[in-house]
Amino acid sequence: MKAVKAAKPLEKTRDWSHFRDTWIRVLEKQTGKGLNHWNARIRKEEFADARSLEAWLAKHNVTGYAQQLLVMERFGYPAFFTATADELINAQYADRPHLRPIYEAIVAAGRKLGEFVIQARKGYVSLVTPRRTFARIQGTTKNRVDLGLRIDGKKPGGRLQPSKIHETMKLQISLTSPDDVDAEVLAWFKKAYEQNR
Repeated sequence: MKAVKAAKPLEKTRDWSHFRDTWIRVLEKQTGKGLNHWNARIRKEEFADARSLEAWLAKHNVTGYAQQLLVMERFGYPAFFTATADELINAQYADRPHLRPIYEAIVAAGRKLGEFVIQARKGYVSLVTPRRTFARIQGTTKNRVDLGLRIDGKKPGGRLQPSKIHETMKLQISLTSPDDVDAEVLAWFKKAYEQNR
């Protein structure tokens, strides 16, 4: 009998285009009309600024992400929104290349955990299970990368410090070299993954 090869954990790196696609679906669900329809209507109105467009969209019950999408369609997307995931991550470490190996060590450790997605943002990277974000990696200073962790029921202590990365990431571990991604860090990383998968 032929041996079955173990499936490699799913790991994808996404940029903001994933959100644009999602917001287009939200717009269609919210209004029953697609992006092309709304863009054509907005062009006819000739809005001078984002505020007047937002007010007009609100009167037409277009709110939230769908509204943000249409404002960006009319007045332009921020540079980070049109950048690829690689461009976003490269920019985070452009002025501190010595910290990039810490990021790489964290991602390499994550590959051993299971299925997750890397969501590149302008100033940080989120690691997302099919359920939700379980960790964030952020080059916080010129000499430190912080690993924010979503771990319920654990208070700060030892290397686990209070986090300012995001309200859902109550804890963080500060790392100054790839060697800091040690057994203790990996254990907390794994705990965050398992609680949120």
